Amino acid sequence: MPARVVITGAAGQVGRFLAGEAARRGHDVSALTHRQWDITDPDAAQRFVAAGDLVVNCAALTNVDDAEADPDAAYAINAVGPENVAHACARVGARLVHVSTDYVFSGEQRHPYDIGDQTGPLSVYGRTKLAGERNVLAAMPDATIVRTSWVYTGGEGNDFVAVMRRRAASDGTVAVADDQTGSPTYVKDLVNALFEVGEGRISEPILHVANAGACSRFEQARAVFEELGADQRRVRPVSSGQVARRAPRPAYSALSMTTSVRAGLTPPRPWRVALAEALAQPAGGGQLPSTP
Repeated sequence: MPARVVITGAAGQVGRFLAGEAARRGHDVSALTHRQWDITDPDAAQRFVAAGDLVVNCAALTNVDDAEADPDAAYAINAVGPENVAHACARVGARLVHVSTDYVFSGEQRHPYDIGDQTGPLSVYGRTKLAGERNVLAAMPDATIVRTSWVYTGGEGNDFVAVMRRRAASDGTVAVADDQTGSPTYVKDLVNALFEVGEGRISEPILHVANAGACSRFEQARAVFEELGADQRRVRPVSSGQVARRAPRPAYSALSMTTSVRAGLTPPRPWRVALAEALAQPAGGGQLPSTP
């Protein structure tokens, strides 16, 4: 494992958790926010990346509806930016791990998507993230793409689980889509996998990382309420069409880790087990999210 870990998008939930874990493991950490390293600037990377570094690109425009409203910004950040990072890493001899998404898939499948399954993104967000994957591997064939799904911390922040946790602690009902299915992924498990990949012993160009199993957003919300001892009947199922969203979401985007585990990643634990651990951590505040 390299001595120094360089993180882009360090203000986001994955970047923040990754930076903290890297420091805990004793690495020299350079955690850079968008203000410090704008990855859309092709010359900026030379100020931050050196030979032997592990660079983890967490920078992205992740708000799916914002991406739909501003496709040029989404393409610059999600497609061109990662290419700039990859060129910089290739130039100096740094290792690169690039974080991508389950939204590169169409959702037409009804069993978990494995690495070799056909992509077909529905939204600007998904299309620009897929372009980013391709640009990274074209610029740096030995980079690693890590696709993940429905990432949450469950504590402080605006992720789905954190919001449902706050709703569970309040009064009233909450309406949640029951026709979107994915693989909830606890950020701790994703970050552990990113470190495994960063060690350089896995040669697959694309990997999937998600907790085992699949559920709907409605089932996930009810699980949060159940874990916290709240009345699950307060979670009401609705269709996606009843929730105003600018961008389409795949109806099914659960990820399979079969190929990833075969390649050397630690087998994932069930999503309910990970959720219980996340909800045992202190809660935080925040606003309602625009969740993917």
